[in-house]
Amino acid sequence: MNVDTPSVSVVVPVRDEAAAIGPLVDEIAAVLVGTTFEVIVVDDGSQDGTDRILLALEARHPWLRRLHHPKSRGQSTAIRTGVRHARAPLIVTLDGDGQNPPDQIPRLLAVLEADLTGSLGLVQGQREARQDSLAKRLASRFANRVRSALLKDGVRDSGCGLKAFRRNAYLDLPFFDHIHRFMPAMMLREGWDVQTVAVSHRPRKSGRSKYSNFARGLVGIPDLLGAAWLIMRSGRKG
Repeated sequence: MNVDTPSVSVVVPVRDEAAAIGPLVDEIAAVLVGTTFEVIVVDDGSQDGTDRILLALEARHPWLRRLHHPKSRGQSTAIRTGVRHARAPLIVTLDGDGQNPPDQIPRLLAVLEADLTGSLGLVQGQREARQDSLAKRLASRFANRVRSALLKDGVRDSGCGLKAFRRNAYLDLPFFDHIHRFMPAMMLREGWDVQTVAVSHRPRKSGRSKYSNFARGLVGIPDLLGAAWLIMRSGRKG
């Protein structure tokens, strides 16, 4: 494998996922056997020893790159850091808690690679049979309905961490905190096509969510309104 010229960069933002990150990295590598790839794990200010685990993993795997934020800067910024350092033209993201199964990665990449026009900017995963608490599922369903009605992006689960996209398309996007939850709408705003793919989902085996349902809703309101304003100012019709 020529690690100097990867065709795919997998970007994984993590914060306090010491128990999950080792098995997740191994799964990603197993799924991408036969592909030139790199895995970029962005440690977003972890305090639980995640940094030590990543140092050990990086020493063993030439395709693994560890990036570090001394203090947490949020998931969107962690993703942005990873994409800006990525060397491949195609990017895959997934959450660092292990709930996004890596074996779904080829499904998203197949759709992106089949696009011969180069107009498809994003393949967005949509979780089927979500393995979250009832309260979290209901809160997410409500938030997605409000977002879809306001942004008109045709996506019912834009918060799914499993995404495949063109690096240059991502770099077209305006950046703001929590943009990872609004990427389909922002891609459409910039003139890129978006497709969705149904993906599976797993229960969290360790650690805990970084936001309560209430806190997630609070941080999402100004970002939703800001995303709607950006779309309005772009002149794109719903």
